[in-house]
Amino acid sequence: MNEMLSTKKALILQVARAIGAQKFTPAEIEQLRRRLIAEHGEEAKTGSDYIADVLKSAGMRVVLSQQEEAEEQYEEEFEDLLHFKTLEDAELSIMRLDELMRKFQAHGERAAVERVLNVARLGKRRAEMISRNPKVEPSKRAEKIEIANWFRIWLETPDAFFNWLDVRKQAPDFQAKFPQTESEV
Repeated sequence: MNEMLSTKKALILQVARAIGAQKFTPAEIEQLRRRLIAEHGEEAKTGSDYIADVLKSAGMRVVLSQQEEAEEQYEEEFEDLLHFKTLEDAELSIMRLDELMRKFQAHGERAAVERVLNVARLGKRRAEMISRNPKVEPSKRAEKIEIANWFRIWLETPDAFFNWLDVRKQAPDFQAKFPQTESEV
């Protein structure tokens, strides 16, 4: 039985290499499945999920849904979006998220828009987590509370966020908490 499984895996990989696809979508996996049966008979019959698992475990690119397709297509776009050691970094992160979201909305890429929103939610959670860490110095925790609030407001009202941020940075309580940013305003 175990030998048959490894043989079936070997057959799947052999046919996959013969197909030579850059990535395996449901269409390529179905082609591979049919080709296995055509070339090796009923013994080679197997399900698409098993084929996908074998391909993934062999390090091949497998994209099974539109969501995965969007994530893979724009993966480079999402890299390094959540670097916010400072308030200025956080503002740049949110600007980039906003640009991406608007670009994806304009192209009707709903899965990619959702990914942007998920990245922003992750940024908010990270900032909140750091703000609650007693090992982090109080001034940095205050900054992270502010950053978490920025992410929250952007997620709730992206169209008004940057106007709000301009006003926020000029507020007396903000300038008192974060005096180093006065020169940035």
